[in-house]
Amino acid sequence: MLPTDLAAESWPKVSVIIPAMNEARNLPHVFKNMPSSIYEVILVDGNSTDDTVAVAQREWPDIRVITQTRRGKGNALACGFAAATGDIIAAVDADGSADPGEIPAFVEALLGGYDFAKGSRSIKGGGSADLTRLRKFGNLALSAVFNICYRTHYTDLCYGWNVFWRRHLPVLDLDTTTVVPEGGRLWGDGFEIETLIHVRVAKSWLTVTEVPSFEHNRIHGESNLSTFGDGFRVLRTIFSEAWRTRVAEPVLHHEHHSEDETAQTVALEEAAAHSLHPEAQSPEPVVPPTEAAEVPHPRDARALSGTGPIPMAK
Repeated sequence: MLPTDLAAESWPKVSVIIPAMNEARNLPHVFKNMPSSIYEVILVDGNSTDDTVAVAQREWPDIRVITQTRRGKGNALACGFAAATGDIIAAVDADGSADPGEIPAFVEALLGGYDFAKGSRSIKGGGSADLTRLRKFGNLALSAVFNICYRTHYTDLCYGWNVFWRRHLPVLDLDTTTVVPEGGRLWGDGFEIETLIHVRVAKSWLTVTEVPSFEHNRIHGESNLSTFGDGFRVLRTIFSEAWRTRVAEPVLHHEHHSEDETAQTVALEEAAAHSLHPEAQSPEPVVPPTEAAEVPHPRDARALSGTGPIPMAK
């Protein structure tokens, strides 16, 4: 049975990243549904002029607050990812549209052997109260172009609900340190960040599964999303990234830097799997990680995000 929280001691440590700028009125709704045993929450503040930071600290006393280095959601996410220390990173919007209560479903997908879990409003169990007909059509069109270019089967490319193993962060190659003139930003600092991430995930052959998710309406304020402007940025990202050289090899389950780290990761994932599905465990003794070469991993032709369809979470 799917847990509603992450309280089991054997579960991986989850770092939640919340990029926010002037979201003081929305943050209480976000923290209301946050699983209580999340390892760490990092608020990346975009130089808010309201009480965003104070509200976040009131709602989640142990929260870490950092300030992004440039402008834009993409830069805020990159800064939060770089600051994370958990095993798993989850990116949560600050406007109340994404439900943090869905995090355990994404974690379960990763424990099933996937490298990356992406939310989808378009598969069974997902949906949206905020997606207009125009945005839905644009999303379908951009998803189709992406799938043709990178031989993937995404159903909801532009949805920003992403959860992944932190060990794969080098593959994303997100810049947080380059200094730009005041008010400037780099490519990838804007809403094109989700597309840029998934291009690099696909080119690195990481396995991806889609998890059903429901998008709620923004509770207060207006979105900074520009349907046409950001749509063109996504399209440009799809094509411009096609010729970019991969900067890092993915870290697979059996490719850690030391035998001790391998043993710890294998033990963690096996214990977590047991907490989810105890009836499926074999009575046979567990072979030590140094002798058992593999952790179950769906890395076949259909599971490669760069070469075949994305397996969908049940």
